[in-house]
Amino acid sequence: MEVTAKSNTWKSHGYFMGCDWATRHHDVVVLDREGRIVLDLQISHTAEGWRHLRDKLVHLAGPDLRVVAVTIETTCGPAVEQLLALGCIVYPLNPKAGERYRDRKAPSGVKTDHLDALSFADALRTDGHAWRHLNPEDPKVQELRLLCRDEIQLIEQRTALVNQLRQALEEYYPAVLEAFDDWLLPAAWDFVERFPTPQELKKAGKRQWEKFLHTHRLYRSSTYSKRLEIFARATEFCGSQAITNAKSVLAVAVVKQLRVLEQQLRVYRDRIELLFREHPDHDLFGSLPGVGEKLGPRLLSECGEDRGRFEDHEALQSYAGTAPISFQSGQAHRVLFRRACNKHLRAAVHLWADLSRAQCTWAQVYYEQKRREGKSHACALRCLGQRWLKILWKMWQTKQPYDEQLHTRNQVKHGSWVLALTPSK
Repeated sequence: MEVTAKSNTWKSHGYFMGCDWATRHHDVVVLDREGRIVLDLQISHTAEGWRHLRDKLVHLAGPDLRVVAVTIETTCGPAVEQLLALGCIVYPLNPKAGERYRDRKAPSGVKTDHLDALSFADALRTDGHAWRHLNPEDPKVQELRLLCRDEIQLIEQRTALVNQLRQALEEYYPAVLEAFDDWLLPAAWDFVERFPTPQELKKAGKRQWEKFLHTHRLYRSSTYSKRLEIFARATEFCGSQAITNAKSVLAVAVVKQLRVLEQQLRVYRDRIELLFREHPDHDLFGSLPGVGEKLGPRLLSECGEDRGRFEDHEALQSYAGTAPISFQSGQAHRVLFRRACNKHLRAAVHLWADLSRAQCTWAQVYYEQKRREGKSHACALRCLGQRWLKILWKMWQTKQPYDEQLHTRNQVKHGSWVLALTPSK
């Protein structure tokens, strides 16, 4: 779901509903404009439960449920989908803000699901005029975002499996770790399957080693003879027979899991690339230096397509987590790392900023200057990402792809200090 700008339909709301959602059931409290409880119930998370809620709301407010404003502590998920399907206007509530509203109702610290629903409904009634409501978004953008997020989780699983494989090989087969550096390479997995133990590697002999390297196109003048030398002494330093017997079974099992996972990642990648190519903003996000085939879809899907979603570039920077937060009290003033943000977008911007340095001279100069100022690598990339997001927001609003020459002219026009440090070509 996309969070829109502040609602213009606030005056049409006659009822305010708080929903404390859970896996199996949801507590619901509805207030009228004077704060009186007009509906109080718990529904099951089933088709029958949601039909029961709809019947109650229609009986209370009439067939047009847009007069019912709803608040819930999330912006996505089955509960939000069902509320939007009912026709209600949904206002998401930050869980931390929800906790504060509950404390306002019950300073003693008591907490129940019913109290949460009541607190949320009253908070929406009194403060909701300044909140933003959710709008259904383009199904293809939603699908693209979910695919990108799920792909990242699968990549993390692959990394965990690779680490598990390397740990097993470290215990009984250190020679193969010396021979292969890249364990995301399917050829390295093939080697473990073909020669699962040092003893089987030695028994196969030099001709089999050479055949494997040529078949998998691993013949390189710089590594070929070295690998053959490593294979020849593989049994000189390895695990005991018991460890070898056990860990070789684990290594082969992990390799088979990696193969299946890699195949599914290719399916994800094909679907993501197809959806990305079909989107009208493909050329805009694809023109950004360093985004490549993976980061472009992630940036597009996390930003969405509603260009009124962010009032200015600072709103986008805050949403992405590159903008710091300030804490000021009396003479104390601190600048802190922003944690309340879209962490998926923040991770994508971090990778984008890092990769852009190789393709964009001013980005590398900007990064090096921040490093000279004493900032860490991550902090310098965050500063660079902050600058990139300002450019992206402007591109997004004007629907114009990135133009390096236009950016350089703007740097000259505004007297950018980055341009002064950039070496002339």
